[in-house]
Amino acid sequence: MRQPAEAFKILGVDKRLKIIENLKRAPMTVNALAEVLGITQSAVSQHLRILKQAGLVDDERKGYWVYYSLNEDVLNQCKENLMMACSCGCCCDSDQKPAEEDKKTALTNYKQELEKELRRVKSLIQKLEE
Repeated sequence: MRQPAEAFKILGVDKRLKIIENLKRAPMTVNALAEVLGITQSAVSQHLRILKQAGLVDDERKGYWVYYSLNEDVLNQCKENLMMACSCGCCCDSDQKPAEEDKKTALTNYKQELEKELRRVKSLIQKLEE
């Protein structure tokens, strides 16, 4: 994977997420994925090409068929990158776990931010209803 942002851009397509979700269960062929997703084989092939170029999936030829599977190392790296952006304090550096008190403080702060945003939204709705 070249850049974390590229992975998120690639994974920002619903059908690609569904492909990954299905590949979690077992390696699959283009035909099997097309049937499960209800899209054409051509569309599945295009999505798989992009996922493969990004290193998110691998392929293996078995006779006539090509089976696609997840590259779990790259997906785990994507997960790590996403968790770095987490604002609730539930995680941090993989080498260092936050103390329970730090988690509680972070979650309390996050709750306060959410409550403030909820009040703002309610106020906007009230103005619209007037």
